[in-house]
Amino acid sequence: MSKNLYIVPYDFTPITQNALEYALFLGERVHTEIMILHIADSEDKSREMAQKLETVKSTLKVPEGTEVSTKVVVGNLFKDIGRISKESSAQLVIMGTHGFSGMQKIFGSRAMKVIISVECPFIVVQKNTKPRDVKKVVVPIDLTKESLQIVNYAGDIANIYGAEVHVLAEKQSDQILNTRIQNRIKLVKEKYEERNVNSTINLVKRGSYGKKVMNYAKSNQVDMIAIAYHSESLFPQFDSFARNLIINKESLPVLIINSKLASALYF
Repeated sequence: MSKNLYIVPYDFTPITQNALEYALFLGERVHTEIMILHIADSEDKSREMAQKLETVKSTLKVPEGTEVSTKVVVGNLFKDIGRISKESSAQLVIMGTHGFSGMQKIFGSRAMKVIISVECPFIVVQKNTKPRDVKKVVVPIDLTKESLQIVNYAGDIANIYGAEVHVLAEKQSDQILNTRIQNRIKLVKEKYEERNVNSTINLVKRGSYGKKVMNYAKSNQVDMIAIAYHSESLFPQFDSFARNLIINKESLPVLIINSKLASALYF
């Protein structure tokens, strides 16, 4: 198996097909194996789905240096993607989301429920997310150490694409909190300098941080958002900041990691 494995959960809907196309787009820059994964609810259906996946695979335009495999397992979406990604040492899960509607606004989307069960990073795309070169990545951080876990992953994307990382943080009026955020910014700046990542640091006013992130992304023509998800809530899917960025109106892809399950802290 490839050491650089990307998993694409696939349910034969247009949004998961879009996620697969996005994975293939990434494969043009990174030689990788892409596993198309379907979670079936019965053994009988698994045989049928396995044949359908092979049909899907046969229609793909696969970049040179990229391999595509298919896998069908009988199980549960919210448990088995995490298990399979860990057992396979996947580097990335690329998943489509249908967004939030109806009761999903209360209980969280499938995307959020899967994200909180998986250790490796995600790229989440929407129906209208178009594959395009990543020239600018916005990375919002906060006062927590956990928020910095996304920094290295965003740097990886920047190095692959030759992109610029725009780090955002909220201004702090309290002296102690201001010192803390300045220390966070210094650590991020030093990390990117070590890795030769082109980066800028930007402070925004406090309040409605998610909206300010999106306004910045739109006005600066950002191509990707990168965040660490680290809600302390009993029900993490209620974290509106991460949720609203994932379903952003610009349909930007979102690189996200659940910092609670990540294997190691970078800072």
